[in-house]
Amino acid sequence: MHDLKALRDNPAHYDASWALRGLSPQTPAILDIDSRLRTAMTQRMEAEAVRNSASKAIGAAKAQKNEAEAARLMAEVAEAKATIEQFSQIEAVAQAELDAIIQALPNLPDLGVPEGEDETGNVVVKHWGSPPQFSFVPKDHVAIGEALGGMDFEGAARISGSRFVVLSGQVARLERALGQFMLDHHTQHNGYQETNAPVLVRDHALFGTGQLPKFEEDLFKTTDGRYLIPTSEVSLTNLVREQILEEERLPIRMTALSPCFRSEAGSAGRDTRGMIRQHQFWKVELVSITTPETSAAEHERMTTCAEGILEALKLPYRRMLLCSGDMGFSAQRTYDLEVWLPGQNDGTGAYREISSCSNCGDFQARRMDARTRAKGEKATRFVHTLNGSGLAIGRALVAVLENYQQEDGTIRVPDVLVPYMGGLTHVG
Repeated sequence: MHDLKALRDNPAHYDASWALRGLSPQTPAILDIDSRLRTAMTQRMEAEAVRNSASKAIGAAKAQKNEAEAARLMAEVAEAKATIEQFSQIEAVAQAELDAIIQALPNLPDLGVPEGEDETGNVVVKHWGSPPQFSFVPKDHVAIGEALGGMDFEGAARISGSRFVVLSGQVARLERALGQFMLDHHTQHNGYQETNAPVLVRDHALFGTGQLPKFEEDLFKTTDGRYLIPTSEVSLTNLVREQILEEERLPIRMTALSPCFRSEAGSAGRDTRGMIRQHQFWKVELVSITTPETSAAEHERMTTCAEGILEALKLPYRRMLLCSGDMGFSAQRTYDLEVWLPGQNDGTGAYREISSCSNCGDFQARRMDARTRAKGEKATRFVHTLNGSGLAIGRALVAVLENYQQEDGTIRVPDVLVPYMGGLTHVG
């Protein structure tokens, strides 16, 4: 959500920022509706004052047996009520128009975010590790998983349709090991509190984090009006909705391992093979709630925590600073982590996203009415919210299978996962 007062004070800044996201000027329409809304509110409030004053005077006129004055005042009250109803309706229509525009407008890019229309404008800011060298042409995860008998796409399709998979045996255990390792690492080393929150949420929760109303087609909705979460960012971030948090409690850092559900409505034809883009997948999410002054440093910290998982697994990756045209709706600054997948592109390899870490500033907090207050102060201000994947489990499984594949078809288990695999050093 956006600060209307700030927008009134500096509309050029808002239009210039939204232009970086490919939007035409929005403030002329917003300010026109806002002007009509405030005029209607003023007229309604003035009529309410007249009604209240006249209503009080009626009793006094009747007490003095001044029936003519009482009748005049009653007519004034009736006229004021009609005016109140008239301008209340105008106000309601204008408010609905304003909400429809404001709620659909994305966050403003932060200073330093590169300009660009799409992913081609993203900037590489870091490389870590070197892609493994193979004495054979590396296979992709689908060929590996099916050869191991642990990955069944056809069986999943018979049950649920496309973009699902059934994992079994040691491959299923490897996926579970990845999730448990990530949770342990983030809670024991990075200071995040493990949290198990609902995966079914009401629409106001999705509005708070920015998925609604604009991206409803990407969600799965139940028959009773709830939604399956596309990420546990929704559940975790909304735990502070409509709260005033004492500043000494911040930062709040939470992590969760949860199933996630996405319709992938806008990705028809993309990544139809394998586990890269699924309707259902597991993910470890990181969420931080901070003060405005510390959110930038927290963003760097969160991204480093996600990178630590890849480094512990010894998976080569790169950090990308997303350009203005490629950032998510609620983000003001985003880093993507892309892991090296040697089996992609017929064995020539490619970097693919495995984590996205975003600082949303006060954008989500305004939608959730989440505030903070310094000790001894009465005034409140909006918190800043951050979220990131730490990591996407399915894509991490893909990365382990492809980077740790052996010529004999087995998979070497990364050292940090051996305890989670019951001492097993190879799969297959």
